Amino acid sequence: MSRSSTNGANVVIRTAALLKDYVLGVETVRAVRGVNLEIREGEFVALMGPSGSGKTTLMNLIGCLDTPTSGEYWLNGQEVGQLSERRLARIRNKEIGFVFQTFNLLPRATALNNVELPLIYAGVASAERRRRAEEKLELVGLNDRMHHKPPELSGGQRQRVAIARALVNEPAILLADEPTGNLDSKTGEEVMAIFTGLNDSGQTIILVTHEHDIAEYAKRQVHLRDGVVERDFQSERRRVPTLVVSGAGDGRT
Repeated sequence: MSRSSTNGANVVIRTAALLKDYVLGVETVRAVRGVNLEIREGEFVALMGPSGSGKTTLMNLIGCLDTPTSGEYWLNGQEVGQLSERRLARIRNKEIGFVFQTFNLLPRATALNNVELPLIYAGVASAERRRRAEEKLELVGLNDRMHHKPPELSGGQRQRVAIARALVNEPAILLADEPTGNLDSKTGEEVMAIFTGLNDSGQTIILVTHEHDIAEYAKRQVHLRDGVVERDFQSERRRVPTLVVSGAGDGRT
């Protein structure tokens, strides 16, 4: 198994000989080649690697957005391969929070409505949905932007809305795929300050990035190449955010 640093913490993710093939015409592409990985509760892990290394495929497998060709994946003690599609959908909504490079917000809905969406799917009552959505928007510094729609927000503010949406169901794991890819460096640092604060509060975070300066915010780095784990190590230097997050302080992209 790959190393983990959070001694004594529960294992939330474990993969064994995880493999994923894609058939493209007459060619079979092996995107993930027998990955063994263990991640414990409270870790902040950066999945690194060049284009085609398998890092996004591995994140999709961990996030139950795709299914492996072979091997095992255990999430919070459950073997994912044995679960029904209905159960997988529930896991994606309740146990895993997703943050993407492109934000994936509804453009005609307010920030508050966007954050409420997972709670609607979960059947949460209206008043409770609003309370929890407001709480998460305040957490990411957007208490004064709740009723703005995405086109009225900066890139950094839109990503904060996406983070609040990912957190609203109190997920066990937060998955972030290139979350600063569409942001300038200052705004990216503000977003990473949010992730750092969340992890300091105990949130398990898996961050996919090809940028070394972004990976330095994580406490552990897993480097992939050609679908296999090339290196897995505790970061020698964890980058500490110097910017203070405020509701209206983002630069526009």
